[in-house]
Amino acid sequence: MSTPVSAPASPPAGSLREMLDQYVAMRRRLGYKFQHQGRMLTAFIEYLEQRGETTITVASALAWVTASICYQRQRLSAVRGFARHLAAFDPASQVPPARLLPAAPAPVPYLYSPQEISALIHAAGTLAVPLQAATYQAMISLLAVTGLRTGEALALDVADVDMDAALITVHGKYDRTRLVPLHPTTVTMLRGYRARCGQLCPAPASPSFFLSATGTRPFPSAVHATFARLLARAGINDRHGRPPRMHDLRHSLAVATLTGWYRTGADVAVKMPLLSAMLGHAGPHSTFYYLHAAPELLGLAAQRLHAHQADGAPLDSPEES
Repeated sequence: MSTPVSAPASPPAGSLREMLDQYVAMRRRLGYKFQHQGRMLTAFIEYLEQRGETTITVASALAWVTASICYQRQRLSAVRGFARHLAAFDPASQVPPARLLPAAPAPVPYLYSPQEISALIHAAGTLAVPLQAATYQAMISLLAVTGLRTGEALALDVADVDMDAALITVHGKYDRTRLVPLHPTTVTMLRGYRARCGQLCPAPASPSFFLSATGTRPFPSAVHATFARLLARAGINDRHGRPPRMHDLRHSLAVATLTGWYRTGADVAVKMPLLSAMLGHAGPHSTFYYLHAAPELLGLAAQRLHAHQADGAPLDSPEES
């Protein structure tokens, strides 16, 4: 007697919002946090509803994606993923092509000088709310010497910062965790900050290492808005057609580290994995991007290459040069 074959599950049906809820739930079951993308897609669905549209078209996707000056590529990626999912149940759904937007050149990072970083820390100290001033001074200092991503710093809890071992446990992108060592002077600075927090906010509402003026975890949009004010107070202006970012402190550390290695004659190919691990890169190939971030650094790398050629040494592979 043959075993009856169960009928395939019927595809989910419902409004775009219901389909989006199912899609987001599926992505999260697969291990993705899908927070930023979920918010983007909710805004996209609201846009379609305002236009009276019940499915995704290339025209509507392009109109919504390009309505924003920032995050156009992130918007397009989010919409394409949802559109592919929706197309399995709705033949009328169109999947926007990956090359719907013209290719954009890689953004030129703003490289802060040591004097500019000092000016930013001083400007943070002028904030009117004492706890906020202490937080931004400590946060900018930590980003400048560790190269943490801004989101990684904001996600730190008190338990993630081991002062005695001089180590930070960082929960980075793609749920990867890494340990970042701290210089003794950085540990001293962080101890002073947490002591100040204890004075100004004895009972914080969050386990966050960095605290907002109200004792909660700082919200990213508020952090970036405050940082823009600090740039103005420090007299730091745009150089490359876009304003400097907090994230550029990370670029500045990477370039300064590489420049120092080249100047001292260190074997950069051997040391590069150390920098990659500290920055939380998937591999050294991602870190070699910084060779093109500063003319001085590129010049030092070229000098090293010419010296190898003059000595008759074999050329390294592109990822090891």
